[in-house]
Amino acid sequence: MPQREAANSGCGIVVRQGSRLEAFFAGRVLLRPGFCAGRDSTSRGKMLKSKTFLKKTRAGGVMKIVREHYLRDDIGCGAPGCTACGGAHGGPALEPRPQDPASSLWPRPHYLLPDTNVLLHQIDVLEDPAIRNVIVLQTVLQEVRNRSAPVYKRIRDVTNNQEKHFYTFTNEHHRETYVEQEQGENANDRNDRAIRVAAKWYNEHLKKMSAENQLQVIFITNDRKNKEKAVEEGIPAFTCEEYVKSLTANPELIDRLACLSEEGKEIESGKIIFSEHLPLSKLQQGIKSGIYLQGTFRASRENYLEATVWIHGDTEENKEIILQGLKHLNRAVHEDIVAVELFPKSQWVAPSSVVLQDEGQNEDDVEKEEERECMLKTAVNEKMLKPTGRVVGIIKRNWRPYCGMLSKSDIKESRRHLFTPADRRIPRIRIETRQASTLEGRRIIVAIDGWPRNSRYPNGHFVKNLGDVGEKETETEVLLLEHDVPHQPFSQAVLSFLPKMPWSITEKDMKNREDLRHLCVCSVDPPGCTDIDDALHCRELKNGNLEVGVHIADVSHFIRPGNALDQESARRGTTVYLCEKRIDMVPELLSSNLCSLRCNVDRLAFSCIWEMNHNAEILKTRFTKSVINSKASLTYAEAQMRIDSATMNDDITISLRGLNKLAKILKKRRIENGALTLSSPEVRFHMDSETHDPIDLQTKELRETNSMVEEFMLLANISVAKKIHEEFSEHALLRKHPAPPPSNYEILVKAAKSKNLDIKTDTAKSLAESLDRAESPAFPYLNTLLRILATRCMMQAVYFCSGMDNDFHHYGLASPIYTHFTSPIRRYADIIVHRLLAVAIGADCTYPELTDKHKLADICKNLNFRHKMAQYAQRASVAFHTQLFFKSKGIVSEEAYILFVRKNAIVVLIPKYGLEGTVFFEEKDKPKPHLIYDDEIPSLQIEGIVFHVFDKVKVKIMLDSSNLQHQKIRMALVEPQIPGISIPIEPSNADLNEPGRKKRKFEK
Repeated sequence: MPQREAANSGCGIVVRQGSRLEAFFAGRVLLRPGFCAGRDSTSRGKMLKSKTFLKKTRAGGVMKIVREHYLRDDIGCGAPGCTACGGAHGGPALEPRPQDPASSLWPRPHYLLPDTNVLLHQIDVLEDPAIRNVIVLQTVLQEVRNRSAPVYKRIRDVTNNQEKHFYTFTNEHHRETYVEQEQGENANDRNDRAIRVAAKWYNEHLKKMSAENQLQVIFITNDRKNKEKAVEEGIPAFTCEEYVKSLTANPELIDRLACLSEEGKEIESGKIIFSEHLPLSKLQQGIKSGIYLQGTFRASRENYLEATVWIHGDTEENKEIILQGLKHLNRAVHEDIVAVELFPKSQWVAPSSVVLQDEGQNEDDVEKEEERECMLKTAVNEKMLKPTGRVVGIIKRNWRPYCGMLSKSDIKESRRHLFTPADRRIPRIRIETRQASTLEGRRIIVAIDGWPRNSRYPNGHFVKNLGDVGEKETETEVLLLEHDVPHQPFSQAVLSFLPKMPWSITEKDMKNREDLRHLCVCSVDPPGCTDIDDALHCRELKNGNLEVGVHIADVSHFIRPGNALDQESARRGTTVYLCEKRIDMVPELLSSNLCSLRCNVDRLAFSCIWEMNHNAEILKTRFTKSVINSKASLTYAEAQMRIDSATMNDDITISLRGLNKLAKILKKRRIENGALTLSSPEVRFHMDSETHDPIDLQTKELRETNSMVEEFMLLANISVAKKIHEEFSEHALLRKHPAPPPSNYEILVKAAKSKNLDIKTDTAKSLAESLDRAESPAFPYLNTLLRILATRCMMQAVYFCSGMDNDFHHYGLASPIYTHFTSPIRRYADIIVHRLLAVAIGADCTYPELTDKHKLADICKNLNFRHKMAQYAQRASVAFHTQLFFKSKGIVSEEAYILFVRKNAIVVLIPKYGLEGTVFFEEKDKPKPHLIYDDEIPSLQIEGIVFHVFDKVKVKIMLDSSNLQHQKIRMALVEPQIPGISIPIEPSNADLNEPGRKKRKFEK
């Protein structure tokens, strides 16, 4: 094993328990050649010392544990050609003669040796291509691992990048660099000393290589005392800032420095804006005693002066606490774990209906903020008041690198600028950069370093330039980064576990597998689908019953538990579908080829087969691993055409008709049981074949065949859920959809009431029946609007482990149990379910993690997060392509329906495009209209004209590019006519431009 890998994967502490000998480091067991595993000294290593512990066992006995620390003298320094080491490091490491950018402080060739805090806080600098030949000590790596998992992962990625020449040196097990903790010395001081000892050893050791070489190690530390001690000991030492500024050929590196000192970074006024955060010890005491509550801080997208804190724990009371006003938000950032103080009921407020966005340029204009905070106060009845509080301290920061744009300072030659994140929930960040003119109009990444009490905004530093704003590649990269979608190419380690091509089914593959290639199986999918997860068949049996099969790609055959391919699939969790791009969960060889159930090729499948009567009642269910050969890969339209055709009567068409007939019965029965049929406007773009820009936008058309496939997928998922729960009552991975709290339905009930309709929400069945009855002959679209609104009231469906929960019910499907089995190419949950089912039917063996409910619960947590982020990324992609469409189309006027009324705006839906947007009635530098908002009805009165939910209006749609950072679809009211508010319809100039001509060409 190369030394740089071995350094992290395990030589170390030896624990002798009776006759057992175990070596532990980084959580792995390892005994290596040359590693002294006994009491006798050898020339390769010797025992330093042993400590004896007495440990009480569960049975009440006493166990003697001897812990022995071993040192070695065969650990390489990492410098190639080092005769003293004799190539003990093995494998690539540092460069023999570093060709790094010259430092004005130290012009001679050198290696860098950073301390723990430099690694933790200046990782953006260390990742820069200009920084190479760095020695990472084991002491430092262990500390980083304990303090920050994300930074630890990043540093491991850098050490694995051979072009960077980062070398991990196992100083804790080297005979000449190990140091013991002295009496009265704390762990931190001991580690600082260990780092200095290693740096000094390196400089002595490198002299042996060659006297004329003059290679030296420079110690990089931001700790003043540690630096002083290093200089006293003859070690060249600089702060990170000193060293980076000395690299005159790379001035852009200075921008990537994290500003750790708040000194000199504070705003000139020095006025204290925020109250001090309480120390962690006081917060923990307060949480324990119930004075404070711990929860996750969720900033609002619509109002930068408002946020909610979701309280951790099982308590139903005060689950969600509202925070209003800058001072009460107290420097918390979206997703931080915070401690909040709950106010007495007399100080509780209602959620604000005002839409407020932080557009101020003056970063310390706090008085204006206080004026805006007064707008949040709404005259409300007591029912609307919610638990309210303030942030008293931060338990854990969950900062990440943020994408956005630079808002260049108006002051000429200023290096200090504000950065505006793409995510409206994140505050603006003050950064220092010398590249402002280059970065203007570009998407960049910035990291937060800190947030002083006297600063309106947090401080941060520049990380990376992504490209020009508005460019498709740049904006796609931004939305993937912002939604934390893993999208890097699959590593070689992952790809190494793929089957070798050409691949074919072997005799071994056929073990525990049925041959179903004779069946008339076909798949039905959207056009252009290459990752075909599922296929179906239906045939009549000799006894007059029907056999129906759902055949799912057997992905778990190719992805074996625990290997790099499995770990990467688990991390990604789901395939993400953007408008023009698919971010695969598994490599393309599997997703589009070996696992995809394409027609006329043999494929491995996992089949769920039912015997049914003609009334779609299940008589028998069986599951089997299988081999199938699909006879046709159809689109929904092609399948529908076959079903409707009077002339087609081949086996595939007869099978489809049988499936469609049964699906209708299954759907009717499901709805009778209380399943909900909700609605959400989905859009499809038609792309230009050359430019790949959207040239048409329309809502997706749903056919009977969409419903047909859906019914059998639901049935398979329910059947599998029952089976795996029977076999693994504590370890089944299931999916539930919680019933929404009654308060969620208030908006739906009020909106229906305004149209004289009564919506019952006590059960899913009563809601489904109310929605079915809510028809208006004069307003046919009303029912769709009600279903869209009902969708907004729903809770998020989530994955969970059956042994960690007792509520399995799926509210939307009205099913007592449910899981995901039918899409293993694009969902990792389905792979776990396949493994559980395979063990249940004896087709595969189990493994420890599969029956560990805590491990499964962790998998579910990641899957729920990835699934949610994928949905948000897809919506963002649709929004961006919608902007591109209207950029070329110009200004258009369309009919719209009001979905929500706000205090100063209406939210409308345009059915033609499935597009939602906000029409604001208050604009900067314009006289404010007279607005009367009534939350009870709900309604908004503007200059005497009243707007209710579901009212029909006409709006003008245009692309607003005034804010490059947040280009958006802007909507303005055309009808009804309100003087000073409505916009007259004018012919659009944009239609005369080039994009308009292209559109007309398309319409021909």
